[in-house]
Amino acid sequence: MLLEYFQMIDTVTGVDREAQSLSARAAVPDESPVFEGHFPGHPLMPGVLLIETMAQASGFLVLALNGFERMPFLAGVKEGKLRTFVEPGAVLDIEATLEHDGSGFAVTRAKIESADQAICNANLTFRTMPFPKPDFAVMIRERAREIGLEDERV
Repeated sequence: MLLEYFQMIDTVTGVDREAQSLSARAAVPDESPVFEGHFPGHPLMPGVLLIETMAQASGFLVLALNGFERMPFLAGVKEGKLRTFVEPGAVLDIEATLEHDGSGFAVTRAKIESADQAICNANLTFRTMPFPKPDFAVMIRERAREIGLEDERV
C-alpha cells in the first residue's frame, strides 16, 4: 500500500465470477507522510482512505467482470460505517461484491476487516464509462496485473 500515491490494494487474493465477488489484501505501511498530519504522535489511517481502499477493490471487481471494457469511476458512498481505528502496520482484508451492473452504473457492497475485526463497510456506486484515453486503459490493466488481477481477454 502506498498511501501517498493512492495505491491501496497490494494483492487480489481471489475473484469469484459466479458470486461476483473479489477479495484483496493490503498492508498499511509503518510510515507514510500521511501519518505526519493524521495525527501527530498518534498515527491513524484516514477514514477517507479506507473508503478509497473499498472503492479500489470494488473497481477492480467491476473491471474483472466487464472484461476491462469500461472504467468504473466512484460516484457515491452510501451507508458507510467506520467502526474502529486502523494503525500503521495493520493488514487489511477487503471484500467487494457486485450488487448491480447496468445502465452505465455499478453498485457494490464492500467491507474491510483486520485480524477478524470489522473495520468498515459501505455501499458504493460507480459510473461505468469508456476509458478516457487508450493509455489510461493500458495503465489500469498494468496496475491490475501488478496486484494479481489478470485481464482474461489478453
